[in-house]
Amino acid sequence: MRIRFKPWARPELEASKFYRDEPEKLKNKWIEEFENKENPIHLELGCGKGQFISKLAVENFQINYIAIDLVDAMLGLAKRNVEQTYNEQNKEINNILLTRFDIERIMLILGEQDNIKRIYINFCNPWPKGKHRKKRLTHTRQLEKYKTFLAPNGEIYFKTDDDDLFNSSLGYFEEAGFEVTKKTYDLHAEPIWKNNIETEHEKMFSEQGIKIKALIARLKKEE
Repeated sequence: MRIRFKPWARPELEASKFYRDEPEKLKNKWIEEFENKENPIHLELGCGKGQFISKLAVENFQINYIAIDLVDAMLGLAKRNVEQTYNEQNKEINNILLTRFDIERIMLILGEQDNIKRIYINFCNPWPKGKHRKKRLTHTRQLEKYKTFLAPNGEIYFKTDDDDLFNSSLGYFEEAGFEVTKKTYDLHAEPIWKNNIETEHEKMFSEQGIKIKALIARLKKEE
């Protein structure tokens, strides 16, 4: 999603207690940044404006969350959405961190010791042209990177409106050694997880009559 430059975003992020500006320094040490160091860590790749992660995190204080995006303007909006969501429920923001980084280079900021239990990928760029498909966040090349920091039996929750991306991703997950434990071609008619949080894109596509595809993939244990 393209978004206009927001001059306030960078200063607000740098002043925020739940934004981390140099994530490379936190590789294998993310848990130290959270108040509750016993909680597992879940990760959202491409958090956008933060509506999804803010609603998820505020209802699950037993989980620590990291949300990544590449664009300051998006992260600035995510920061404000997190603040609004937590303020509405009169809760302290202590189980979520935002950071800016290129997901293609994610192994520079996350490592085996970070032990990520779950990854969320919501409505990522489908990159329909063949020469660009390796950029897909669910492509085999990317999944191999996630395996370096995903916990044994860790899961990926994936949602998309794009039929080709979804069908191709089923093959990507199998190729990378994941087991697709649940899948649906119409998430709203056939929910595969509890309390689905509808994202901005999800609402837009659903109103257009486009069915939402979704799956849960689990990293297989090595024999």
